[in-house]
Parts: sequence; structure tokens; C-alpha cells
Amino acid sequence: MANHVAQKNHVHKQHETALEFELALEFVRVVEEAAVASAHTMGLGDHHKSDKVATEAMRKTMDTVPMCGTIVIGEGERDKAPMLYIGEQVGAGWHSEGTFPRVDIAVDPLEGTNLCATGAQGAITVLAASEKGGLLNAPDCYMEKIVVGASCKGAIDLDASVKDNLNAVAKRLDRDVKDLVVVVLDRPRHQKLIDDIRKAGARIRLITDGDLSAGVAAAVMGTGVHVVMGIGGAPEGVITAAAIRCLNGEMAARLVIDRPELEERIEKMGIRDKKKIYTAKDLAPGSHIVFAATGVTDGALMKGVRFFGDGTRTSSIVMTRQSRKVRFVESIHMARRPDVKVRFP
Repeated sequence: MANHVAQKNHVHKQHETALEFELALEFVRVVEEAAVASAHTMGLGDHHKSDKVATEAMRKTMDTVPMCGTIVIGEGERDKAPMLYIGEQVGAGWHSEGTFPRVDIAVDPLEGTNLCATGAQGAITVLAASEKGGLLNAPDCYMEKIVVGASCKGAIDLDASVKDNLNAVAKRLDRDVKDLVVVVLDRPRHQKLIDDIRKAGARIRLITDGDLSAGVAAAVMGTGVHVVMGIGGAPEGVITAAAIRCLNGEMAARLVIDRPELEERIEKMGIRDKKKIYTAKDLAPGSHIVFAATGVTDGALMKGVRFFGDGTRTSSIVMTRQSRKVRFVESIHMARRPDVKVRFP
């Protein structure tokens, strides 16, 4: 019995190691294919089509990855989404003999569908993966968030005033509040937040979509983004938290439960405290985490997809928590012709 348990634990540890070391670049391939598919619809003004082709490409490619994956955050429940729905099994491992890593996966096949449809900056394809139970199964509701980088750990408080939070962040970054750039989604619900930030003296970058990619940018030095504040999607918050844990940043978040049906749903999901303030570790508690994203249109961290005569060029980022690596991946997907030429970047 003891030998059986030891053998089982050994296999489990091998699978966790495989998640970061063997599957990380597989996940890059998944987000690359989704990005290329959606980029073909860039600027056509059809956000439904952009999302559809990204989802289809991501799902098709994911089934070639050697894993037993389960979608924990996706395109919705089974009756609302044809694929990448919550609870769906993905990966080649489910249909093959042998043992494969069991992986929980959170996806946003195209963050910024409107950005892609209009050709605006900031659209990305993204996923996060962890060992089983490593990502919070967040309800599809809003979430109040503050996201900062590693230098500001311990400086933010969701219950503090905007002014106090910005003063604390500025002090950690050794700069004046007037030199901070705060990213906020341009929504009517944020009018008071915007007024408070301006009264505090900080500058604001309003975005129409894409608070997930903004949150990642806030945790990377040199992007020109220092803080992300406001209310966005809870599922996107979990994926952001996965990236923040890889980047050693910090995040404070709280679910916005403002309807009776949401209260019933979180109770069924086992969430007892609707006012709980979550950290990045609460949202993405996994020991082994992979975050992968590819730019569809140009953004702060990645260039958008480029099409040229001899193929396609993509710009991606992949992060792993345990192995503490952040890779920026430039890929050239060569056309299938015998006379293809590859140009040096």
C-alpha cells in the first residue's frame, strides 16, 4: 500500500513538472493559432465572427496538447457555449492510453473582441493553466480590482480611498502621484473613480476593453502602466491573477454580487463570504502555473499578428511560476511553399 501511494505521488509530481516544462510552449501554440485566426477578421467590424474563429481555433489546437485538461473558466456554461464551456474536457490525453498531466485551464479566446473588430490596439488571445484546483472557478459576474507590480506589494487596500492607494503606490515607486499612470475601463460606472483619480493628481489612461492585458502590463516594469483600478469581469480577474503570480506582483479583488441570482450561484459554488477580498494567490492558488498570450493587435507587451508574403508573424508571452521564467516569443509561421524565404527580424 505504501509503495502504491509513493508511486502515485511520484507520478503526480512528474505531471506537475510537465505542466511548466513540457506544456508551456504547447500552450503558446494554442494562443498563437487563435490569434492568427482572429487576426484575419481584424477591422471587419464583426466582433461575433472574431470571437467565433478564435474560439474554434483554440479548441481545435488544444485537443492536440498531450494533457487531460478541464475548462474551469471559459465561454460559459454548457447550454450557452458550443465549445470551451466550463467543465469541458480538452486535450489529447482523454482519448489516449497512458498517463497525462491533469490540468485546469482558464481561457479567453479573444480578449477585446471589439478591439479586434475595429482594428484598435490591445486585443489578445490568452489562457492560464494550473494543476487541478489551482484556479478559482469564479462566477461570471463583475469584480472590483486593483493590480500593481512587485514593488507595490503590501501597498494597496481595496477598502482604502483612491487617494491613499495612489499615495502608497507612488511612495513605493519613488515618484510623485502626478507621475503615475492609472488604467481604467471607460465605463459610466467608473465616473466617480475617474474623478477621484484626477483629484488625487494621477494621470489616467482610459481603455475601451482589455483590462486583463492592462493588468499584466501593470506588473511589468517599463510599460508605462503603474496601476489598474476599477470593475471588470471576474473570470478575466482569475486569468490576470495567474499572470500576476508569475510576475511576483499583487492584486486585490472583490466580487460584485448585486443580484439575488448571483447570491444563489456563488452559494452553489461554495463561496460563503460575498464580501471577501481576494489576493492573487486566492484567485490562482496553484503551485504550478502557466500563463500564455499572443497579440492580435499591437499592445504594450506584444505586437499584433503580421501577415506577409512568405507567412505570418506572431508575438507572444509565456510565463511559468515555479520555474520563474518569462519568455517573449517571436514566431514566424512559414507558408507551405518550396520557395519560402525567412527574413531576419
